[in-house]
Amino acid sequence: MKKFALVLFFISLNVLVGTDSAMAVRIKLGILAPEGTSWANNVKAMASEVKKETGGKVKFKVYYGGVQGDEPDVLRKIRIGQMHGGMFTGRTLGEISGDVRVMEIPFSFHHKRENAIKILNKMTPYFNTQFEKKGFKNLGFFEIGNVYIVTTKEVKNLKALKGLKIWNWEGDKVAQSMVESMKLVSVPLALPDVLSSLSTGIIDAAYSSPLGIIALQWQTKVKYVIDYPVTFSIGAFLIDMKQWKKLKPAYQKIITKVSNKYMEKASVDIVKENNEAMVSLKKLGIKFIEFSDEDKKDQTTIRADVVKRLRDKVISKKTFTKFNSHYKKL
Repeated sequence: MKKFALVLFFISLNVLVGTDSAMAVRIKLGILAPEGTSWANNVKAMASEVKKETGGKVKFKVYYGGVQGDEPDVLRKIRIGQMHGGMFTGRTLGEISGDVRVMEIPFSFHHKRENAIKILNKMTPYFNTQFEKKGFKNLGFFEIGNVYIVTTKEVKNLKALKGLKIWNWEGDKVAQSMVESMKLVSVPLALPDVLSSLSTGIIDAAYSSPLGIIALQWQTKVKYVIDYPVTFSIGAFLIDMKQWKKLKPAYQKIITKVSNKYMEKASVDIVKENNEAMVSLKKLGIKFIEFSDEDKKDQTTIRADVVKRLRDKVISKKTFTKFNSHYKKL
């Protein structure tokens, strides 16, 4: 009888140990940044710190370099439970909650990225609530930066862009509205297809941050940069709420603190790298084209037209009202 009781004790002990181990939560993330980039390095450091601070009870499994597909592919996998989160940019954030795209309305901030950051900080609690309604926890926004149009053909002014075939990220309603307002020819493509399409002439133009242009190797195919930002782009680190709720509140607090720290660091790094990328593009012989004051006036008209196309279709009237209340104070 004593021997039987001893066996039961060890079985119970093993079950308890096994349960404690099983309580470790693995969160699978998909990002486009390749390993070795500063962005990927920040994510690695974040994952390492979370694991350490939670005593190994929370582990991030990160798939780098688009191994899990383009951003929309990662989002689809999250929705069917194959993945749990990712680092998403505007196009995909808008698929989750269109209201966040108000930050990327074309020609809102021009060269003044600091104005965009001011409004983003004020709007963040509102955006976070919107994400949670859609089933996602936002663990931090990060900056992508000013976005520029690059072309294979020289254009003298804004009107000369008319008719150019420009890449439009498949499903990006904000970019599509901008393309239509500027009278460009939209060519919907997945992000990985842009480089070959610039090479073959399927498209004449694309748009990205300076760092993105170089990271995606577009500088090998384009000859010109329109030296006036069309928009300011942001991203966010989102986790499926179902996975988030599996975590103990103490672990949620740790992850929130750590992720905010690294999203802020990533933004600082991106600002520096965007500035370096601009210098590199000029050294490579890419020609920067400046538009006239008349062109800048036309941009006001384009912006108003984009807002009209998106209001109550992609971005709610309530969100526009909140945004404008801050925008008027800049």
